[in-house]
Amino acid sequence: MSVFKWVCAGLTLAVAAAGADKPAEPDEFAKSDLAWREQRVARLTSPDGWLTLIGLHFLKTGTNTVGTAGDNSIVLAKGPAHLGTFTLDQNSAVRAVFEPGTDVKVDGEDELSADIRDDRREHPSVITIDNLTILLIDRNGRKALRVRDSESERRTHFLGIDYFPIDPAWRIEADWVAFEKPREVPIKNVLGDTSNALVLGKAVFKRDGQTVELLPLQESPDGPLFFVISDQTSGRETYAAARFLYAAPPEDGKVILDFNRAQNPPCAFTPFATCPLPPKENQMKIAVTAGEKMYRGFHE
Repeated sequence: MSVFKWVCAGLTLAVAAAGADKPAEPDEFAKSDLAWREQRVARLTSPDGWLTLIGLHFLKTGTNTVGTAGDNSIVLAKGPAHLGTFTLDQNSAVRAVFEPGTDVKVDGEDELSADIRDDRREHPSVITIDNLTILLIDRNGRKALRVRDSESERRTHFLGIDYFPIDPAWRIEADWVAFEKPREVPIKNVLGDTSNALVLGKAVFKRDGQTVELLPLQESPDGPLFFVISDQTSGRETYAAARFLYAAPPEDGKVILDFNRAQNPPCAFTPFATCPLPPKENQMKIAVTAGEKMYRGFHE
């Protein structure tokens, strides 16, 4: 699964909110960002949001027994003592066989066995047991079970998001410099995996006497932009690994970067996400005192 497609689920609303042609008046600007913050929290705390993740379990080739009992090769945090088996063959196909009486559904249907489609497919398989949802994900050819619980403690005890004060000065109109040829940029994730992403151009602006050049992930010349960034607040006031920033596609050689909407990646809230890390070009030497601060409710 590409890094770009990994983030597409949360991209549409963020870009729609960031696509105004002209800077708003301060009062309107603050109202807009406050509304965006409410929508952001609503998505994060939804029954299928990132706070519901309770497990990420990589499959070994062959038969993997799954359940909460300690004699399983994969021990779940919640669910039946013996859910069943997930068999990963030499061709990377996965077939699940469930224990009778576990009340498992695959794509809404009662099933005792099923071939499981991973998240590279247009319609990945959705396995449900009561409040649990299990998805098969692919990370650089490795298959894993991602487990969600709509009643997880991280969701039910969410402490909210802390922010820097809204500041219109951090809504920056950057120059867009398109590359003559797309460049391949290696993107690492928190698991240590690396995948190459195509970059079609860069956003360039000046701040605090420095020229900043940021590389976004972008699937097409008229598509939205996704930046994985860090700065001099990282690891101090903001999440150490990265923050995310979304922007509308370039227009007339300009890109609007609203750092008031710089947001924590899922990994800031749960250890069971596989977030991308910023390429070296996006590790800024300035302090971006805007957007979301470090989440105070989760520590590894």
